[in-house]
Amino acid sequence: MKTVLVVAAHSDDEVLGCGATIAKHVTEGDQVHLLVLTNGVSAREGANDTDIASRELALSNAAKTLGIHKVVQCDFPDNQLDSVALLDIVQCIENKTQGLSPDIIYTHNASDLNIDHQLTCRAVQTAFRPQPDCSVKTILTFEVLSSTEWQFTEQKFSANWFVDVSDFIEQKITAMQCYQYELRAFPHPRSVEGIKILANYHGMRIGVSYAEAFQVLRHLT
Repeated sequence: MKTVLVVAAHSDDEVLGCGATIAKHVTEGDQVHLLVLTNGVSAREGANDTDIASRELALSNAAKTLGIHKVVQCDFPDNQLDSVALLDIVQCIENKTQGLSPDIIYTHNASDLNIDHQLTCRAVQTAFRPQPDCSVKTILTFEVLSSTEWQFTEQKFSANWFVDVSDFIEQKITAMQCYQYELRAFPHPRSVEGIKILANYHGMRIGVSYAEAFQVLRHLT
């Protein structure tokens, strides 16, 4: 059994980025933990306590759908992680994962358009820097539809690790539907059709029906 840690800036990123891979880990007997750094909605105009509670319920339901063992929700400001000292984010991750000893970590890609995603990646790399007593053998970064692909710069997400999730794509869709108010109508990328098209595209790249793609930051054998 492997211990898997997913660190996401916002609830729903875990589903969009690696939801089907999470479900596959659970089916294979691995234990998956999720750390979410912000409430995901407080930056929106008119957001209130009811919106925050609704988002927390969606997170809980999505986690149950995927089989996540434990969810920890932090309270950093949504879409304003650049207003927080990086050290504070790093120390929060270290404190919330103390004693966990993950083997594999999934998190955001540093070249993402969203500033919260960028800083989450930096904080994870710092919190789990490769010291002699670090348990982490693999760190993989994921893409988040309607964010990662909108970064039009030379530095972009470049997939070099693929997971066959053909048997888990519907479970991912069901989990994403827990965040119904985050879904959009096609051709918006954050739609049911968009999620399946991306997974189908990555699947074609490795000869399967559906796949999730990642960029390797660390892999020790």
